[in-house]
Amino acid sequence: MKRLIDSEEDNEDIQLESSIRPSSISEYIGQSEVKENIKVFIEAALIRDEPLDHVLLYGPPGLGKTTLAMIIANELHKNIKTASGPSIEKPGDLAAILSSLEPGDVLFIDEIHRIPRYIEEILYPAMEDFTLDIVIGSDSQARSIKIDLPPFTLVGATTRAGDLTSPLRDRFGIVCKLKYYTNEELQLIVERTSRVLEMPIDADAALSLAKRSRGTPRIANRLFKRIRDFALVAGDKKIDLETAEKALNRLKVDTFGLDEIDHQYLESLIQKFNGGPVGVETLASSIGEEVTTLLDVCEPFLLQNGFIKRTSRGRVATMKSYKHLGINYQENLFM
Repeated sequence: MKRLIDSEEDNEDIQLESSIRPSSISEYIGQSEVKENIKVFIEAALIRDEPLDHVLLYGPPGLGKTTLAMIIANELHKNIKTASGPSIEKPGDLAAILSSLEPGDVLFIDEIHRIPRYIEEILYPAMEDFTLDIVIGSDSQARSIKIDLPPFTLVGATTRAGDLTSPLRDRFGIVCKLKYYTNEELQLIVERTSRVLEMPIDADAALSLAKRSRGTPRIANRLFKRIRDFALVAGDKKIDLETAEKALNRLKVDTFGLDEIDHQYLESLIQKFNGGPVGVETLASSIGEEVTTLLDVCEPFLLQNGFIKRTSRGRVATMKSYKHLGINYQENLFM
């Protein structure tokens, strides 16, 4: 079952985000440094009457990379075409996308790190020289066709910048790292979402929701939708603090944004393995979860917020974990 605090996108998120997504830089909340820099680069490109240099957006999922790509296209007054790395399997797939572009268009490729390496090699001349070299046929019948492309801007998004090859990464003139949001920024996002969806929320309720959203707008908006459901069924015309916290408690999302799986992880680490050190594979087996779920979803947040430490011998629970779970802390003599 999908976790409510999972920052990966699903179909419901796509529908929600399309309805509440800001359309301009001035409406985009958070990521101040990235936002201001991109605004300058766009204005410069418009003054020169040239396409914006290629943009790479990277950072954890759910922070607004797709939204920012669409805003870039809007600010440039150009169309945007979207694709995902895993969907581009053959040279013909890439050729079909690139040949459909108009001058100055924005091409957004999500999960760009998952493009096959042989497709990357075709992308290089398209990014640098706006040409497409494709080999048709095989063996003695093979021949190369060169297609001129209109100038365009490629916006690539990835959650794993380290998985990009150096040649591809070096062809992006603008590289932006998106960071987790502050509670105050998330509160503003929740309040904006409440206005768009016409369900008012008190400021203290919005802040309480923000604190449980793991620094991620996608999670904040998803939690807001669920709280709105509780409020509507209860006949409330507005979400107050009591309604929000009661709903979040029923959803088993605590004041730090930890959910049931996070609690199982920490409780197993402390109670079954004396606080560690223990390997992630052993931990995953002890709570019946996939290793990738712990590595990609649980541990990044637990590490960033000081609930666990990674050592050469395995995972170790910190004093903060003991305190949060209400378990007496004992120094591990085997650490």
